[in-house]
Amino acid sequence: MHKINSTRALFRMAPPALDRRRFLAASTAALTLGPAMGAGAQPAGAPAIRDAAPIATAERRARIEKAQSLLQDLGLSALFVEAGSTLQYFTGVKWWRSERLTAALIPAEGDLMIVTPEFEEPSIREMLKVGDDVRIWNEHQSPFALIRGWLDENGIADGRLAVDETVRYFGTLGVRKAAPDATLVSGAPVVDGCRMYKSPTELALMQKAADITIAAYRRLEGRIEAGMDGADVFAMMRAEMQALGGEAPSGGVQINEGSALPHGSKERQIIREGSTVLMDCGCGADGYRSDISRTFVFGEPSKMQRRVFAEVRRGQDIAMEAAQPGAPAGSVDDRVRAYYVEELGYGPGYATPGLPHRTGHGIGMDVHEPINLVHGETTPLRAGMCFSNEPGIYIPGSFGVRIEDCFYMTEDGPAYFSTPPRSLDAPFA
Repeated sequence: MHKINSTRALFRMAPPALDRRRFLAASTAALTLGPAMGAGAQPAGAPAIRDAAPIATAERRARIEKAQSLLQDLGLSALFVEAGSTLQYFTGVKWWRSERLTAALIPAEGDLMIVTPEFEEPSIREMLKVGDDVRIWNEHQSPFALIRGWLDENGIADGRLAVDETVRYFGTLGVRKAAPDATLVSGAPVVDGCRMYKSPTELALMQKAADITIAAYRRLEGRIEAGMDGADVFAMMRAEMQALGGEAPSGGVQINEGSALPHGSKERQIIREGSTVLMDCGCGADGYRSDISRTFVFGEPSKMQRRVFAEVRRGQDIAMEAAQPGAPAGSVDDRVRAYYVEELGYGPGYATPGLPHRTGHGIGMDVHEPINLVHGETTPLRAGMCFSNEPGIYIPGSFGVRIEDCFYMTEDGPAYFSTPPRSLDAPFA
């Protein structure tokens, strides 16, 4: 689970420069007016999968301009990011992390630069959407010497360099050794200041990923059988998400006592009459993720299973009631936990039986992004932020229920990407 970001100064700053009313209107249009994709292949009554345009080059340029504006406001010289979602976010380069460094530096003013191994240059240039300064190194050379040279050229070898918090230690250490006079600081105020507030295009891609995931869930109805284990069920779910166009399906399925552990058990559990089955699944659309959990009972649910399901659903509703613009993010978790502890007798706090994890997490290109809906988080909720809503209840040794749907903030309040199920009798509806 993603840690709470400790850099608070950023989150008191205004979101990216756009009219917030226009953001709301554009977001609504992007999420409701897109054409259906592949609807004919879906079962009757399944939701249409709304199409979405990929991120355009102009939007990536605007992101870099936003990052540069934040760098200047914070008195920083450049931002250092390595391969991963942040590199893709700014440049369009979707690259994996290995012992060979591929990274970018975005200066407070001027053009960005990418370093990569020479034999990777053609691939990097194929994906690169902004800029053309790609500096190459061979196996016997150091990428950090190239970085030092670029810092010297820009007169910032003794500047303040912001480092994306996901950069691996060897990357940070390499820059520190190559530029010992530079001051390295957290890049979270810049990276999160851009990525936390989603544009209409990003919201539309997240909507598409959610639509695919929900359609895949509905394709499983009537196909889950006694004797299956979690791997069997997830294999079907993965295949359906892929068939519907979902990128990189992820997740898992927990059964029986395993469902009482939020991230599952190593013990293999088999579906039988009365089994609780907890599915946590998602996929991507042009790099943007969904994260949707559904819990159902194989056969006839017991009174206790029905009661806990209803309590979790009420917890979701309370979270949405609390998630209002300007409210501290942590207050959403506090409201849900008060209901579970004070009214229902779970807990106390994060103890089980009850809710041992936060009510929700940020989501976007990564399944878990800042910030979280967790006690103590003071960042105010603002339009463009996206979160999961997943206040599960777990009863050790028995079963657990988690219903998870993601939402985005508008000027007028939260709006779901996917609609929670009405009851345990229709868990995928």
